[in-house]
Amino acid sequence: MAYTATDVKNLRERTGAGMMDCKKALDETGGDFEAAVDALRAKGLAAVAKKSSRTAAEGLVGVAVAGTKGVAVEVNSETDFVAKNDQFQDFVRKTTEAALALASDDVEALKAAAYPGGGTVADTLTNNVATIGENQQVRRMKTVSVAQGLVVPYMHNAAAPMLGKIGVLVALESEAGADVLESLGKQIAMHIAAAFPLALNADDLDQDMIARERKIAAEKAAESGKPAEVQAKMVDGAVAKFAKDNALLSQLFVMDNKTPVAQVVEAAGKAAGTKIVLKDYVRFQLGEGIEKEVSDFAAEVAAAAGLN
Repeated sequence: MAYTATDVKNLRERTGAGMMDCKKALDETGGDFEAAVDALRAKGLAAVAKKSSRTAAEGLVGVAVAGTKGVAVEVNSETDFVAKNDQFQDFVRKTTEAALALASDDVEALKAAAYPGGGTVADTLTNNVATIGENQQVRRMKTVSVAQGLVVPYMHNAAAPMLGKIGVLVALESEAGADVLESLGKQIAMHIAAAFPLALNADDLDQDMIARERKIAAEKAAESGKPAEVQAKMVDGAVAKFAKDNALLSQLFVMDNKTPVAQVVEAAGKAAGTKIVLKDYVRFQLGEGIEKEVSDFAAEVAAAAGLN
């Protein structure tokens, strides 16, 4: 399988590994990108969990809350310049508010929803593309809610109120007062923005991801040359650590770096005299999973790697 300078660039951005290490990994895997990622990780040359959070598109994330329900919406544009445009920001804000009224996270239903001032969200989007002169897309949305309690919003790197690069929602179910839940929710939201959890708890982690981590851990253990039973314990330990580090409730709270988030929530409930449950959360980072357009850096990679 052939590969290009762009593949080398993307692998370097994805893993943080050196350019020549990336080229060698692609050589060894016949150009298979994901296999090259795993190969670099098995050799200890990549830190994918954190690098994969890098943004890869422009636009804005919007969040909106109405008491026990909240929604996050991502709308993409081609350039950051458009993301600073008042017309675009107004569109993202009103589209996010429209999403609050929906019963599902169906983006097509959101596009068909009524837009304040007339027409649909899709109609306004089409008009924006024509007047602003740049492609824009409503990419995704996610809703969280609780039967009783509060959904707390937080925006990191805010471009305007409730609009920015990383939007977080924290759903807290409890009979505790709004002031208690607001304070706790904001602290947890700030943790989520910084720590990038992959699921609420270990059981919710993607099983394909767990299987992949187990395979990588097994390759590392095999290189140790230790007895099979020791290798098995090494693999189980590595997978358990991965789950602990990436599930929100077991992550160490960024405020003190020693207390699991689950214990922080439990302690807050005891202090309030009533149970508090962290039911769900949303973390939308602008551009997650979207590959950037080829930049001048690709040409530099090509020249250095002899691919042009």
